[in-house]
Amino acid sequence: MDKKIQHKTDWIELLIVLAIVFLIIAIYVPVAIWVDEDHFEELSHSRMENVYNIERFYAQLTNEYNQNGYEAMHIINAVSDSVTADSNYVGEQKLNLLGKVIDVNVPAGFGVEFDTTFGFHKFKRDTTADTTSTVIMYSEELSRNDTIFVQKKEVANLQEDPAFRGVIAEEPLEIIAVESYYDKYQPDSTQFFCPVTEKPYKLAFMEDGFRVDSPIEETYKKHKYLVFAFKADNHGYIEDGVASWD
Repeated sequence: MDKKIQHKTDWIELLIVLAIVFLIIAIYVPVAIWVDEDHFEELSHSRMENVYNIERFYAQLTNEYNQNGYEAMHIINAVSDSVTADSNYVGEQKLNLLGKVIDVNVPAGFGVEFDTTFGFHKFKRDTTADTTSTVIMYSEELSRNDTIFVQKKEVANLQEDPAFRGVIAEEPLEIIAVESYYDKYQPDSTQFFCPVTEKPYKLAFMEDGFRVDSPIEETYKKHKYLVFAFKADNHGYIEDGVASWD
C-alpha cells in the first residue's frame, strides 16, 4: 500500500515539474518570438530605407532614377570611394565603371551626406590624463599675489614672467570627452531583399518619384517549437521619401 502511495506521489511531482516547465515555455518563448518579429521588421525597414536612398543618391548624381538598383548601388559606392580619395572630386565627372563611361554631377558635401545616411552613428569616449597646477602670480591690478590654475605644461612659460612667484600645488586631472562619429558603411546587394522571405523588394518608378514596397502580400508564418509560430505582415512602403510606418 505504501509503495502504491509513493508511486502515485512520484507521478504527481513529475506532473507538477512538467507543468512548471510548460508554463515557463508558454511565457518566455512567445516573448522571444515577438522580439524576433520586431527585429526583422526593423531590419526590413532599414533595408527599404537604404534601397530608397540608393536611388535618391543616384538621382542626385544623374538627374534620374535607375531601374537597375544594383547598378545604381555600384555607381554611388564608386563615387563615394572617389570622394573619399580626392576631396576635389566634385562637379561634372566621368566615371568608368561596369564596362561603360557614366556621366555624373557630384554635389559638394556628397561624401558627408553619404556617410551620415548609410553609416552607423556611434560614440566613443576618450580619456586624457592631465595635471592642474596652482600657480602664484603677482597681480599689478590687485597690488598683491594672486592664485591661478593652469595646465602643468603651461608652467614653463609662466616661469619666464617676472610676475611668477611659484607653484604651490599640483593635482591630477582626468578629462573625458565624448566624440560622435559615423562608422562608414556602403550598401550591398543584401539590402534589396526582405530579411524574412528573402524575396526582393518591389521597386516602382514614376515620372516624378520612386517607391519601394515590402514583398510580403499575405501574413508570413513559420512554425517554431511545434506549437508556436513566427509571424510577419507586410512591412509597408516608402514613396517619395515618406515611410508608411512613420
